[in-house]
Amino acid sequence: MASIKDVAVEAGVSVATVSRVLNGHPSVSPGARARVLAAVEALGYRPNAVARSLRTDQTRTLGLVISDVMNPYFTELARSVEEEARALGYSVIIGNADERPDLQDHHVTTLLDRRIDGLLVSPTDGGSPRMLEAARAGAPMVFVDRWIPGVDVPVVRSDGRGAVRDLVAHLYRLGHRRLAIIAGPAATTTGRERVDAFREALAEYGLPLPDDRIGQGDFQAESGRRVTEGFLDLPEPPDVVFAADNLMALGALDAVRARGLRVPEDIALAAFDDIRWFVHTDPPVTAIAQPTGDLGRAAVRALVDRIEGRTGESVTLPARLVVRRSCGESPSGTAHPPSPSPVRRSTP
Repeated sequence: MASIKDVAVEAGVSVATVSRVLNGHPSVSPGARARVLAAVEALGYRPNAVARSLRTDQTRTLGLVISDVMNPYFTELARSVEEEARALGYSVIIGNADERPDLQDHHVTTLLDRRIDGLLVSPTDGGSPRMLEAARAGAPMVFVDRWIPGVDVPVVRSDGRGAVRDLVAHLYRLGHRRLAIIAGPAATTTGRERVDAFREALAEYGLPLPDDRIGQGDFQAESGRRVTEGFLDLPEPPDVVFAADNLMALGALDAVRARGLRVPEDIALAAFDDIRWFVHTDPPVTAIAQPTGDLGRAAVRALVDRIEGRTGESVTLPARLVVRRSCGESPSGTAHPPSPSPVRRSTP
């Protein structure tokens, strides 16, 4: 790979002159500038971003630490982050925390050591010491999807409460009365929020959510399988299992099929976090879809605002219900029969 010295020799100028040309300094003569640019092109020279950052205090690089790269939701989120960052002139380095606070700390430390300009984080398990330290020290940071209450960092996320309410209304119209949920980790904001939203929506229809119909998962497929097996062993199994993320929904589907049961004839299934695969399962899964691409793009814009001295604002976007056929819908994907009015009780 060509060096800046090679460019200087090729152009017949000093290394300092090459540096001034590459940094847009106006003191270089047109002739020298032309020779330097021709040499850069001929040699395929690319300036060293790390070395340049020592002079400018900027690397034009963002860090993204996601909770689980194997989760299709976070894969899509990372893609939208990378696309928006590139459009704004930034590169992205991604770290996978694998839902582990220690790995999250490792990636945060590594990225900050590489002098990234700002950090996007989807906090795992309520955060981690190094990440919290960086946030409280004022490092340019934005939380995406999940957040940590009490930490003064902009949050870009979706609001699923309206979509969960729509899902419960949809299930009620279909005649389902015994509903269960596979919850995410209680230490995460999304884990708590989705259970609370589900409970509140059930209360509007006078439907209970007893403890034996709340299963504790961890946003991984195996926990969805384990919790669903427990639901199926109940004296009165639920009519519907609502998985609070897509991987737990796939685990639930495996557990149902392992018992020789069918969805939705024997038990219905719905999920939070729609993924492209759900349209190809048999039956296609009714799910709540987050505006994942919009979230990733908004998170990058908020972070770049902070990096460039502007106020990075929090953003909340609505999720929506996508009706398919895993809850007993008609082939057209509509609910049947018509819904009675909710009883609007204040408690389950």
